Amino acid sequence: MGKKTKAGGTPATVVLEKAGLPFTVHAYTHDPASELSYGDEAAAALGTAREQVFKTLVAEVDGALTVAVVPVAGSLDLKALAAAAGGKRAVMADPADAERTTGYVRGGISPLGQRKRLPTVVDASALGFATVFVSAGKRGLELELSPHDLVALTAATTAEVARG
Repeated sequence: MGKKTKAGGTPATVVLEKAGLPFTVHAYTHDPASELSYGDEAAAALGTAREQVFKTLVAEVDGALTVAVVPVAGSLDLKALAAAAGGKRAVMADPADAERTTGYVRGGISPLGQRKRLPTVVDASALGFATVFVSAGKRGLELELSPHDLVALTAATTAEVARG
């Protein structure tokens, strides 16, 4: 992995550059007509296992917006997220609230460089990989980085919050 220059940077890449951490940006052409989810499209375009590509989801835990980072191969377990975040109940956030709060568009929400820092839970499966892929902040752009760096930069907790 190499450092990426500021050209075409996003708030997510700026966070990594400022931290001086290694990462790689992978670009692909997003197809708006694709029947695949954004994460599945990224995994297919990059030729990467779906278990290693993570989607960033925004949920509400007891009314507070919370970020969950889970593999595209699975889905978010809302009960597990609530427990990991120290709450009782979790529901998916309104997409408009998620976009407004993070500063990113749906399908391009990155766990890094969000407009407002939200509590974050990264699925524990991420720690089993040398690197993971997450959105770089726009559709068609993925970041590859160490899962340990991802957890540190987002001040995340890790827990089993994915199923499937």
